Amino acid sequence: MSKTLIAYFSRADENYFGGAMRFVKVGNTEIVCGIIERITGADSFRIEMKNPYSPVYMTCIDEAKKDLRSGARPELVSLPGSLAGYDTVILAYPNYWGTMPMAVVTFLEAFDFSGKTILPLCTNEGSGMGVSERDIKKVAPGAILKKGLPVTGSQAANSEGAVKKWLAANDLI
Repeated sequence: MSKTLIAYFSRADENYFGGAMRFVKVGNTEIVCGIIERITGADSFRIEMKNPYSPVYMTCIDEAKKDLRSGARPELVSLPGSLAGYDTVILAYPNYWGTMPMAVVTFLEAFDFSGKTILPLCTNEGSGMGVSERDIKKVAPGAILKKGLPVTGSQAANSEGAVKKWLAANDLI
């Protein structure tokens, strides 16, 4: 069986849940990644910005929009030393302005994904994968990009059935 890494960007603090804001201690993407880690036993790596976005949701999305429009590459707290030992990377992130957060782009550009399989997973409140799969193809040329799994963020804790089906369809369980 191939060696898998779960690389994810997640945000706690104030989040949007189907029309309302509320504070959470664990972000939706991290919740889903915890399910994946439990099911697969895969290694995980949290993509963290050195200067994180605001804990206030509306300010955060403004900051994320500014980064997207400017093509920013936020500095990360750390990166794995190498991805050489992994055949598959589950890349998980929330949908920010129709795509992945720019910190995820920083992560992707740090490595050569040639021949590696990327399975994208995107938490959202109705916007699905957006154009993130297209954007991953641009940033990680040579990667084998599989169909992503959109997960409604407010249902993250209840996503195990969909996650298992997706993992099984990709021969990870």
